[in-house]
Amino acid sequence: MKRIIITGLALMALFKGYSQETPADSSAYKSRKLKIDEINLVSSYYKQDGNNSAVTGGIGSEELTDISNTLDVKLIKYSKAGKKQTFDIEVGIDHYTSASSDKIDMQANSSASSADNRFYPSLSYTVENEAKGNTLGFGLSSSTEFDYQSFGANISYAKKTKDRNGEFSARFQAFLDQVKIIKPLELRLPNEGYGTEGRNTFALSLSYSQIVNQNFQLMFLADVITQQGYLSLPFHRVYFNDGSVHQEALPDTRLKIPLAVRASYFLGDNIIIRGYYRYYTDDWKLTAHTLNLEIPVKLSPAFSVSPFYRYYTQTETKYFKGYGLHSAADQYHTSNFDLSGFDSNFLGAGFKLTPIKGVFGIKSFHTVEMRYGHYTKTTQMVSDIFSLNLKFK
Repeated sequence: MKRIIITGLALMALFKGYSQETPADSSAYKSRKLKIDEINLVSSYYKQDGNNSAVTGGIGSEELTDISNTLDVKLIKYSKAGKKQTFDIEVGIDHYTSASSDKIDMQANSSASSADNRFYPSLSYTVENEAKGNTLGFGLSSSTEFDYQSFGANISYAKKTKDRNGEFSARFQAFLDQVKIIKPLELRLPNEGYGTEGRNTFALSLSYSQIVNQNFQLMFLADVITQQGYLSLPFHRVYFNDGSVHQEALPDTRLKIPLAVRASYFLGDNIIIRGYYRYYTDDWKLTAHTLNLEIPVKLSPAFSVSPFYRYYTQTETKYFKGYGLHSAADQYHTSNFDLSGFDSNFLGAGFKLTPIKGVFGIKSFHTVEMRYGHYTKTTQMVSDIFSLNLKFK
């Protein structure tokens, strides 16, 4: 957590100088020069524990910690034609330690797989014609860690209704991944190296938002996601009912369809009620329901509190069985409890500080937001997450 505090103080000093030297733009003038619109630094600490590790066949420690830091910079400019152009540059890095990953080699006291880093930069560009109410966007991304490499691209389009109270948007994303085949130690051949397998994901997302009246807003969302390639994880063990051990084996295609609705109701000037429901189904026979409620309450012009609660339930996929329950008759087999049937609860609160004169009197230091959430799962897994968001405008 010390790293989070140091990073935040360094950016505060940087933006104190920036706020003193950069004059405010006139509200009537739209700059054609590229300028910083917003910077977000988000740091989080995540910790979990449980006793259903897929690495050890559905039993064993799920203890894991993850420290994440992302820096997001948004820049804007207006073209000669008056179109708003936005550039979004994001860089993230995670460091995690995992007791379950350490058990890829069951005989080692500690191995290189007990910890890893993930680096994930992304770049996006959007151009908005404010007069016509349409926006076109493009994006590129990547994610790199020891056993996984992903490259992504997306294109999006949004169009507002004539009265500007509604907006339709469509987004297509593609992810081309390479999975390093790291087998459990006892299933490797002598001197066997690491090969790779491909995994591709394509997703079409559609949404429509509508301002019903000054207090009520609605959004409808629908996705179609298709995956092809190596969809198992090579270091997940599966123990059969004869005592033998095998690698996880799953089909090489998957079709997912989530449907959702989101609503916001403004209860006076100081309270917002935000609700969300999602239904999910796929061709592995997994279905799920998500209910989420968040109620931001403004306690003063500068400070608000947002308690939230999320309930989630899913059925097990047809390929899941617990430790020692699969048989040789099962063509596909997994003991990953993420694919089992379970219920979960996620409860917490956010705290946001947005002083009119800026945090600590630094005008460009716009917002400090902290969030904490506690997660419980009926498979006896528990986790906690703390996050800190520093926003500069």
